[in-house]
Amino acid sequence: MKESTTDTAFNVGDRIRILRLSQKRTLQEVADNCGLSKSMISKIENNLTMPSIATLVKISQDLGTTISNLMEREDRAKTVVTRRSEAEEKLMLTEKGYSIFPYATEFHSKKMQPFLFTAKKGEVTPHELSHEGEEFIFIIDGEMKMKVGDTEYNLRKGDSLYFNALYKHGIVPVSSLVVYLDIFV
Repeated sequence: MKESTTDTAFNVGDRIRILRLSQKRTLQEVADNCGLSKSMISKIENNLTMPSIATLVKISQDLGTTISNLMEREDRAKTVVTRRSEAEEKLMLTEKGYSIFPYATEFHSKKMQPFLFTAKKGEVTPHELSHEGEEFIFIIDGEMKMKVGDTEYNLRKGDSLYFNALYKHGIVPVSSLVVYLDIFV
């Protein structure tokens, strides 16, 4: 699977910068509110790094928007088909060491945000996050441990997990590569 750190089709950093500037806020203010460095926000805004989902959640909440709005493409569609090869070619490596592909970026004002995730054993920086909403995870291939609150689940190919995202949660790949679908609502 091909991985890249940025994909000009998404322009996440540009959208964050435009939204921040329209709110007349400084890099430092957003960084402080999100618990990030000013340098990290600058790298994201300049499309030098793809933020992790945890970071996108913090930034979108601070800017009063959603992850979906930050990742939507300019063109609009009523129905979106994504071929497996396209998703695999456009995976974006995050600063936390896993790769993501946001599905249906052409579909505006989504009620859910589906992502393809890939994570390699030993490359994911351990972290936990919590955010409003719910999540559904389906393991496409491989095996991972998923901690939700105080409970750890071992998930293998074909397994799924649905949970309240307010509970702190995080993943650890068990197999050399785990591929999964994660849907945020």
